[in-house]
Amino acid sequence: MSELFRKKPSLLRTRLSVRQILLRVLGIGIVLQIITVVILWVVSTLHARKFKKKKASFAHLDLDPVQVGENTLQIYSYGRDLYDAMLATIDEAQESIYLESFIWKSDAVGEEFKTHLIRKAEQGVAVYIIFDAFGNLVVPRSFKSFPASIHSLEYQAIRNPSHFFDPRRYALDHRKLLIVDGKTSFIGGYNIGSLYATEWRDTHLRISGPAATDLAQSFVEFWNSFCRKHQEISHRYTRRFNPLINLHGNDALHLTFPIRDMYIDAVDNAEHTISLTNAYFVPDKVLFNSLKSAAERGVDVRVLVPWNSNHFVVDWLARRYFSQCLKSGIRVFGYHTMLHAKTCTIDGQWSTIGTANLDRLSSLGNYEINAEIYSKEVAQQMEALFKCDTSGAFELTLDNWSSRPWYAKLGEDILAPLGVVL
Repeated sequence: MSELFRKKPSLLRTRLSVRQILLRVLGIGIVLQIITVVILWVVSTLHARKFKKKKASFAHLDLDPVQVGENTLQIYSYGRDLYDAMLATIDEAQESIYLESFIWKSDAVGEEFKTHLIRKAEQGVAVYIIFDAFGNLVVPRSFKSFPASIHSLEYQAIRNPSHFFDPRRYALDHRKLLIVDGKTSFIGGYNIGSLYATEWRDTHLRISGPAATDLAQSFVEFWNSFCRKHQEISHRYTRRFNPLINLHGNDALHLTFPIRDMYIDAVDNAEHTISLTNAYFVPDKVLFNSLKSAAERGVDVRVLVPWNSNHFVVDWLARRYFSQCLKSGIRVFGYHTMLHAKTCTIDGQWSTIGTANLDRLSSLGNYEINAEIYSKEVAQQMEALFKCDTSGAFELTLDNWSSRPWYAKLGEDILAPLGVVL
C-alpha cells in the first residue's frame, strides 16, 4: 500500500507534464500563426503599394437581358454599369425602395446613392435601408446618419451581453439587395463604393418580374427580425413557386444554410461542366469532396479565384486546396486583379449568382442570399463571362505548383487550422 501512495505523485507529475507539453505545443502553434500572418501582411502591404499607382483593368462583357419565364434577367460584370442601372431604378420608384448592403462606402459613389435615396424619400417613397455595423466600422458616423424620412437599420450582430455566448449571434449581414416597388430587384456580390465601380471584377443580377417579390419579402423578414419595436414593415409580399428561379437564404439565427446544400446538390448532379468563380475559396470537406468526385468521374471542373484578394490570409488558406484540386483533375485559374464574384454555372443549364462565398463564414455563418437559375440562355452568358475572365487569368499546373518554395508550403500548413473559422 505504501508503494502505491509513493507512485501516485510521480503519475500526477507525468500527467501534468503531458498537459503542459500540449499547452506549449498549442502556444507555439498560435505564435507561429501570428508571425506568419504578420509576415504575410507586410508582404501584402508592400505588394499593394507597389501596384497602387497602376490602375486595375480587366475585360468585361455587356450582356443582353434574358427572358426566364415571366421574369427578365440582366447580368452585370462592371460596377459602374450596375450602379447606373440601380440609380436609374431608384429614380423611377413610386412606392418603395429596399436597399441592403454589407459595405457602403462614404465616397463619391456612396454619396451618390445616399443623395438619390434622400430625394425619393422626400418625394414620399417609402425608403428602407440596412447596412452591417461591422462591415462599415471605418465609415464615418456622419455618413451613416440619415434624415427622418428614411428608415434605416444598422445591423449589429451582438446587441446585448448574452449574445456573446450564442454562436448564432456572431453572424454578419453579408447580403447585397435592392428592390424597388416589389417589381425590380438586384442581387449579387457588389457592395457600394467607388473602388468596386471600376477596379473590382464582380457579378450582379437584375430581376424584373414576379420573382422580385421573393427578394422583397426576404428583405421585409430580415428587417422585421432586427428592427426596433413598432418599426416593422406591415406590407407582406406574396411569394410564388417558381421552377426556373429559386432564392436560397442563409438564416444564422435559425441555423438554416441552404446555399451550401444547393451547391453540393448541383455539383453532385453535374455531368459535363462546372465553371466556378469565387472570391474566397475555402470549401468544407463535403463540398470539396463533391467537386473532386465530379472531376474524377470526367466532369470538366474549373475554378477561378483572385490570386491576390483583399484578404491575404484567405488567399493562403485557399492555396492549400490547390494540390488536391490539380491531382483530382480540377483546373485552377488565378485572376490578375481583385475578383469578388460568387457564381457558378453547370452543364449549360444551371447557374447561381449571389452573395455567398465558399468559406465557412458564408456557408455556415453569415446571412447570405443566392439566386438559383435554370436557363440555358443565362448559362450561356455565364459561360461566356467565365471564358472572358479566364482568358486574362493564368492556369496552375501540378508540376509548377508542386515546385513552389518550401516556405510557401510551410506557411500554408501553419495557417491551415484557421480554415475552420474562416
